Amino acid sequence: MNGRDENRHSRRAFLKLFAALAGGCWIRPGGLHAAGDPLIRKNIPTTGEPVPVIGMGTSRTFDALGDSGMMDRLGGVLETFFTLGGTLIDSSPMYGSAEKVIGILLNGVKRPDALFAASKVWTDGEESGKQQIEHSRRLWGINHFDLMQIHNLRDWRIQLETLKQMKSRGGIRYLGITTSHGRSHAELASILKQHPFDFVQLSYNIENREVERVLLPLALEKGIAVIVNRPFARGGLFGKTRNRPLPEWAREIGCSSWGQFFLKYAVSHPAVTCAIPATSKVHHMIDNMGAGYGVLPDNAMRARMEAYFAAL
Repeated sequence: MNGRDENRHSRRAFLKLFAALAGGCWIRPGGLHAAGDPLIRKNIPTTGEPVPVIGMGTSRTFDALGDSGMMDRLGGVLETFFTLGGTLIDSSPMYGSAEKVIGILLNGVKRPDALFAASKVWTDGEESGKQQIEHSRRLWGINHFDLMQIHNLRDWRIQLETLKQMKSRGGIRYLGITTSHGRSHAELASILKQHPFDFVQLSYNIENREVERVLLPLALEKGIAVIVNRPFARGGLFGKTRNRPLPEWAREIGCSSWGQFFLKYAVSHPAVTCAIPATSKVHHMIDNMGAGYGVLPDNAMRARMEAYFAAL
């Protein structure tokens, strides 16, 4: 048996055991917890459809075509995500080989009926946009996308018309628009005020709360679902908490790690529908999904979390 086969065998054995354990428990780094903790879902405002508050991003992590060892590890990440109740996967043509990797891995795992496939259009021109969306669909190996988003506002006027047509014909179920790390917030707010969107995706975390001023209140007012990217500030938040103990009171909201602390904070904002942390490690996926169970912090707890983090 070669190294790759051994890795696959080990992963299969782990996931078989994991699935058995998950039948009566869910797993955090601190151990096994009772299945009485509910999976937290929030409703998409335009339809009322519920989605789990923890989804999965694929930026950087899934750009792994040609790396057999990484592909195998990502297969474990995807299986773990589904086993723990995850449904929403977000990607983009901008993410290198990520969409092709998703398609390969979806073909090799037991895909849940509730898969919520979300990607983006990232090009200029009507025909180019249509071709890119179709190419992405083929790479994923799915019949249609649940959500198609205009990536970083690129050629948004043209692409919005395409997405509206696709939605009216059943080619997609939802349409959205995205930005990241503080870009174009004023322009995005203007767009959201004037045009109908089901989703907006933006950067938000306990350290970067700029979107609380305009974009999150606007999303609440307009009934637009919010997907949070960079909930860990691309890992930057962990630099501040390294070697710092998690406060004891974090257990009140079911947190056993800093990752869960950050995720529960992000998704507890009233405007936020879900967050999409990205990882290439199974144990990080287990930890991330742990944030999607139990309870979310209320306003008083959120203020306490903000103050504690700011004092580090």
